[in-house]
Amino acid sequence: MKRREFITLLSGAATWPFMARAQRAMPVIGFLSNASADGYRPMVTAFRQGLQESGYFEGRDVTIEYRWADGQTDQLRAMAAELVRSQVSVIATAATPAAIAAKAATATIPIVFEMAGDPVRLGLVAGLDRPGGNVTGVTNLSIEITPKRLQLLYEVIPTAKSVGLLVNPANPTVAEIQAREARSAAQTLGVDLHVLNASNERDFDAVFANLIQLRASGLVIAADPLFTSQSKQLGELTVRHTVPAISGGRGFAAAGGLLGYAADSRETYRLAGIYTGRILRGEKPANLPVQQSTKVELIINLKTAKTLGITVPIPLLGRANEVIE
Repeated sequence: MKRREFITLLSGAATWPFMARAQRAMPVIGFLSNASADGYRPMVTAFRQGLQESGYFEGRDVTIEYRWADGQTDQLRAMAAELVRSQVSVIATAATPAAIAAKAATATIPIVFEMAGDPVRLGLVAGLDRPGGNVTGVTNLSIEITPKRLQLLYEVIPTAKSVGLLVNPANPTVAEIQAREARSAAQTLGVDLHVLNASNERDFDAVFANLIQLRASGLVIAADPLFTSQSKQLGELTVRHTVPAISGGRGFAAAGGLLGYAADSRETYRLAGIYTGRILRGEKPANLPVQQSTKVELIINLKTAKTLGITVPIPLLGRANEVIE
């Protein structure tokens, strides 16, 4: 063997272990949300389930870098930029503000969103069937559900003359759409709608004080990551102030809220996890149609209804996915 060939062979032998380790390095997913980790545990579990269905187990096949803004929406852009600098393989975003921040941070790293807004209207994708670019994901019915929440609350308190609507002004795109559609529904029902704002959990006490001052008959809590992550606190506040209220998901109703009505977030985050796994396997976001989840859940806290002196119509009880007694 010639000396040059021998040196080349040694060089290749020395390099191979490093190359093999590089090839075996686990991909990294950046998970970005403007909510808090505690409130999103069920959704993160569902996301991991979707990943597992695609063959990726956290800690074994993939690493997830979590970034929680804890309600500080203005921090999302910096967090997204940090994930981009870290060269994550995929960015998974929870809710509309995080998706917008990630899209602004990169046009190359794949992004998988779970959100309530219209991704076409927001400029995240070119179309639902053919997203184009580096973004795809799952939309739920949360924005469209807000007027339905008002209608359901009116079913249990048909004598209501005025109702409050809680929105998050720090998430203006979603808040404005929900307020507009809720006003239209309120006009149809002949109910005065008072829009109340909370951009963090410290605002909640003032919201309920304002609600009582307005003598509103009930409260509709709009869809927002802040309210989802603080659903237990909001449910407890409705009990403390004896306010008939409707929000999203079981956590709110289990904490004492009268009605919970929302898209099944466990399903939407599971689907987002599946898409993330498929992208890790080499599929392109541009070729993955945006999925639209249509599964919703109605949960009624009958114990709270009795405490408030409210008789829930039997047909409504029959439509419930769960009744808490």
